[in-house]
Amino acid sequence: MAVVIRLTRRGTKKKPFYRIVAADQRMPRDGRFLEVLGTYDPLRGDGLIKIDLEKAQAWINNGAQPSDTVASLIKKASAATPEASN
Repeated sequence: MAVVIRLTRRGTKKKPFYRIVAADQRMPRDGRFLEVLGTYDPLRGDGLIKIDLEKAQAWINNGAQPSDTVASLIKKASAATPEASN
């Protein structure tokens, strides 16, 4: 089973809200997932990103492949975390 970390779309028409999830590669975008890792709200001015970086890193260490978008969101979230700069 190939696991990917990707976005699932929530919200209403023209008001997107995304969950960052670990899911089986064969499942549809908004289908079943294994675990919710965080959220992303692009409508906020700075694009509100909430990710449990420990869970995401654990999935990546176990072989999960993040999508390009999720990889950039993880990078932004880890740069914004104060303890990541220490």
